[in-house]
Amino acid sequence: MRRKLGTIAAGPYQKVTLETLIKLQEEAAERLPKVQALSPLEASDAEDAITDWLDSHGVSDSWQLAPTFMTAGLDVAWLEHVASTVDAATLKEALRWLHDTVETELLVNEIEDSATRISTLVGAAKQYAHLDRAPHQVVDVHELLDSTLAMLAGKIPPGIRVVKDYDRSLPAIPAYAAELNQAWTNLIDNAVSAMGETGVLTVRTGLDRDHVTVDICDTGPGVPPEIRERIFEPFFTTKPVGQGTGLGLDITWRIVVGKHHGDISVESVPGDTRFRVRLPVTPQTRSMSMIKTPGIDPSVPPGGAERV
Repeated sequence: MRRKLGTIAAGPYQKVTLETLIKLQEEAAERLPKVQALSPLEASDAEDAITDWLDSHGVSDSWQLAPTFMTAGLDVAWLEHVASTVDAATLKEALRWLHDTVETELLVNEIEDSATRISTLVGAAKQYAHLDRAPHQVVDVHELLDSTLAMLAGKIPPGIRVVKDYDRSLPAIPAYAAELNQAWTNLIDNAVSAMGETGVLTVRTGLDRDHVTVDICDTGPGVPPEIRERIFEPFFTTKPVGQGTGLGLDITWRIVVGKHHGDISVESVPGDTRFRVRLPVTPQTRSMSMIKTPGIDPSVPPGGAERV
């Protein structure tokens, strides 16, 4: 841009011409935030039209300029506006200078977006791991869910749409945040695996009396009734050998029931599977009657045996 500006400034251009170029530069920069996304076919047609226009005006490197102008939403009508604003002797250098202006703006925007994404991901990683917080704390369940979804974003195929249906009026709850994030990870990963490449993943929160509820729903084929009672058993899996350990839902059960004194259930029909986690709003202690009753331990999933 400095080189191009030097070329323009060294030429036989009047002051009014330079002022016009600066104004066009500002107009081009202002258009960038308002650009509407185009489909691949629309983008190709727009780029071809810009290339043809540049060729017709004697711009030799039109194939280099056209993609940037198209990305910035500077169409043929805008180029005609430039041509009508500056004289023919100035047009070629003006277009190249405007191209560099737009390209610089696009790069700066990309850097800003990348930095924001990195910052968001680092924040989500810290929130997910809770490295700088006490193990047991009062937490907003939505923050935990959002950080887990951010961490898993790369594992969710583009064909799966994520829907958040949050009840923002929910109270904060006492929890082991990092362990709850592990539970959400297991449930969401399980739902994504069930759907494959396409479907809808819904994360819903609500209040059931004195418990916060979190539903992880998917539109996969469902859990067959004959194995529904076994899905929380350790080492039980329906995945092919090498793809699943059968420990994800078992660990989730132990975190939700054994560690947080909540409960987890599943309802499933083809196209609608829902895992519901219920977590107490107030601190709980394990019922002494349940501990003393032989064969009943809420830290052990149905059909499972306590592991040492």
